[in-house]
Amino acid sequence: MELGYWLSSEEFGPRELVENAQRADRAGFPFALISDHFHPWVDAQGESPFVWSTIGGIGATTERIQIGTAVTCPIIRTHPAIIAHAAATSAVITGGRFFLGVGTGENLNEHVHGDKWPQPSIRLEMLEEAVEILRTLWQGGFQSHRGTHYTVERARLYTLPDEPPPIVVAAAAEEAAKLAGRAGDGYMNTTPDEEILRTFEQAGGEGPRYGKLMCCFVDDESEAKRRLRELWPSTALGGTLGQDLATPSDFENASEYVPEDAPAEKAVLGRDPEAYREKIREWEQAGFTHVALQHVGPEQAEFVEFVGSALLSD
Repeated sequence: MELGYWLSSEEFGPRELVENAQRADRAGFPFALISDHFHPWVDAQGESPFVWSTIGGIGATTERIQIGTAVTCPIIRTHPAIIAHAAATSAVITGGRFFLGVGTGENLNEHVHGDKWPQPSIRLEMLEEAVEILRTLWQGGFQSHRGTHYTVERARLYTLPDEPPPIVVAAAAEEAAKLAGRAGDGYMNTTPDEEILRTFEQAGGEGPRYGKLMCCFVDDESEAKRRLRELWPSTALGGTLGQDLATPSDFENASEYVPEDAPAEKAVLGRDPEAYREKIREWEQAGFTHVALQHVGPEQAEFVEFVGSALLSD
């Protein structure tokens, strides 16, 4: 099991994200995942920098750590040809340490041009076609594509890495897992769902399996629960609300019905290394190979030091 570091674009500005990635690199984290949002989930989080500028800063100022998006939606807000361009440049500036995590996204970020928010089956169609465009453009030369959802007209990426970046597909439901299995180079989920992971594998999926473990590295349990409830109530919303709500205020309104302790139920609270190991084992037993740890709050330097000394050496 490889432990990574989660870079929250919802909680931190671009300079802080770059500094946090540098700390993780020095501490020996093998990889980091960075969220790609236009809006934060709730206003209390307070940030949402442009991920591609931030990745450029990280790539130019770190030496070893691999960086991946978790995840980019290449289907509505940004045309897949532009994502292909951004990802290729990111792979170059990191010296091949970049991978592209993709998913069908959330209305929270994708509605900003006024486009209709499609049904899940349509979004999956769009994502599969987008992945095809990414791989086509990374072949080099002038390329065109005329598909159901996208057109690319005589486009060439002149700046390309030696090897195309891997594409890791996020999937939390069966049909998305099948798509990840046939179209991706890896898999990602925010819950250790063994059944969905098996669907990915049965569809031919291979490569790394990435997960995310939320943490709150503070001694006061009540403070940890309060912080998670204030900053990440969205993690406790059920059904399709996380994909369909359009603004941070919508999430705030929906979160009024979330039980007070619910956002903390699946998180690790406090500073006991064994509590972290126990949660990490859940991911490993489900079949995941990589888990990124996200500490909620400003104590990022302390958290990186803790994980580096207490957990990375396991």
